[in-house]
Amino acid sequence: MARLKDLYKSQVVPELIKAFGYTNPMAVPKLEKIVVSMGVGKAVQDKKFIELAKKDITMITGQMPLVCKCKKSVSNFKVREGDSIGLKITMRGVRMYEFMDRLISLAIPRVRDFRGLNPNSFDGRGNYAMGVSEQSVFPEIDPAKIEFQQGMDIIFVTTAKTDAEARKMLALFGMPFKSSEKGND
Repeated sequence: MARLKDLYKSQVVPELIKAFGYTNPMAVPKLEKIVVSMGVGKAVQDKKFIELAKKDITMITGQMPLVCKCKKSVSNFKVREGDSIGLKITMRGVRMYEFMDRLISLAIPRVRDFRGLNPNSFDGRGNYAMGVSEQSVFPEIDPAKIEFQQGMDIIFVTTAKTDAEARKMLALFGMPFKSSEKGND
């Protein structure tokens, strides 16, 4: 079993029950899924970029990505309908907890000049979005073999009803949020 799943059951649930006064343990918010997406705009000029990005994101997540295709032709961006322009992966269960563990304990500490995650990147319904500017922060990627730097978006989808519940839950998991001078909402 994943380390963070054990942590959720043993420490996060009791702490959330105490903080928010849930009467039923099934009402406690939980992490539903993690979506990792990568826009590969360079793939319009050369198809090898999508293959390189697919190889990197597969190594990072341990799962094959879904290739996202352009829905409309846009002449200003030089894309045609059907062009491959992005990748996305949805992780659930044990793989999701293992990815989150690697992200928190290995990848985020390797980010240069890191001062904490933005605590205001919640969407109002308890989901958190963050971005990573380059794939080399993950230990699975060898920096010497990177042909081009590529960022990615990581979205944590929770069952929390409010941002405060989700923020508290993710903080208990160990997400390094920036401490703000103003009070959190």
